[in-house]
Amino acid sequence: MQEKQGSLVNVGLGMTLGAHITPLSRTYIEQADVVFVSASNRLIEQWVESMNPNVISLQSYYDEGKSRRHTYREMTEAILAEVRAGKKVCGAFYGHPGVFALPPHVTIRRAREEGYRAHMEPGVSAEDCLYADLGIDPGRSGCAHFEASQFMFNHRPFDASAYLILWQVGVAGDKSLQVFESTVQQKQLLVDLLLDTYSADHPVTLYECAVLPIESMRADTVKLIDLAQQPMNMKTTLVIPPGKDKQKNQAMIEKAAQCAKK
Repeated sequence: MQEKQGSLVNVGLGMTLGAHITPLSRTYIEQADVVFVSASNRLIEQWVESMNPNVISLQSYYDEGKSRRHTYREMTEAILAEVRAGKKVCGAFYGHPGVFALPPHVTIRRAREEGYRAHMEPGVSAEDCLYADLGIDPGRSGCAHFEASQFMFNHRPFDASAYLILWQVGVAGDKSLQVFESTVQQKQLLVDLLLDTYSADHPVTLYECAVLPIESMRADTVKLIDLAQQPMNMKTTLVIPPGKDKQKNQAMIEKAAQCAKK
């Protein structure tokens, strides 16, 4: 299919205001005809406006009691409408545009299907900040990542000798996609599930990276049994360190040694 005049690039703004954006992503913002911004902080929107005044905020599509499925459909159509109008469109998304963000993936896929140029530029994600802030090397013990509610509502086997990282724990147990925080009772269901694997006094950390350079990251460590009562929001991530030692696979070690001799 011949490419049409409009185009789309979805870029990442990174997590901390002004500190994480790549030069290439900045250039795409500066050169776009219109920029759609998804950021929960008005200061971030104003910072993007300083690079390009033709900014449309996507935050107005969110509303308490409104399904985020409907919100994401509206965002997608708003972005694609400008692409179809023949404009160079840039979607500027908080963090990494491909991590816990549905519209960037959907808009790129649909734009390509309709014959428009579309791609994604990465950004510094909350996961990147988590490793740096908490001093975790994923290559040392390994990490298993799940969205908290998906972890609850599906049988997701995992290795307790690795870190277990549960995203969006502030809405754990919610299937409506209409609230910004689930109930204590819903979070307690997650705690009860985790108690099948970990002890009640196992330390867990509630993590939130810094959004503004003047802010500090949040890293509150509590006992697992006390987790449900802690303050959380949409940005809170639960980090659970290993609950047992790694088990050596001695048979595989010996086979690997034999292979090395051949």
